Amino acid sequence: SALEHQAEKLRFLIDALVKTSRLESGVLAMTPKSHPIQQLLEAAAAQAAPRAEARGIALTVEPADLTARFDPKWTTEALYNLVDNAVKYTPAGGSVTLRAVGYELFCRIDVTDTGSGIPEAELPFIKQKFYKGSSKARGSGIGLAVCDEIINLHNGTFTIGNADGGGAIVTIRLPMKE
Repeated sequence: SALEHQAEKLRFLIDALVKTSRLESGVLAMTPKSHPIQQLLEAAAAQAAPRAEARGIALTVEPADLTARFDPKWTTEALYNLVDNAVKYTPAGGSVTLRAVGYELFCRIDVTDTGSGIPEAELPFIKQKFYKGSSKARGSGIGLAVCDEIINLHNGTFTIGNADGGGAIVTIRLPMKE
């Protein structure tokens, strides 16, 4: 029913707000250790797969034989949130790709989609808590803020932009070493 749907949305929002305040206040600690990146990519993709399949979106994880330092629980949650957003804003028949590239000091993870991209004017504000941008935005405006906080707590970086061929590209950089 519509009431159950609204209650579910409210429960999600409350959970996200509690999580954000715990992250910001340092109540929730990250315990980053060296882990294979492939496991992280596959775990996040597996959570997003049912929605992608239901919407006819090809979800691809490119093989990556890399390790980086991260807390598996929290980083999977952050990455899943980004993949889920990509699926949400990609039209049926489109694609979402997860790719990791290793550098000397960090591992870069890209989530690229074939959606309409993000209006340039919104890019500077998109990671702010409760920012929803254009009227097409269907989220709570809190997911990207949570992701940003999680990645920052890993001494990593998180950027959002538009891919050259259209669509959005979200990039996470995680440290390779302590």
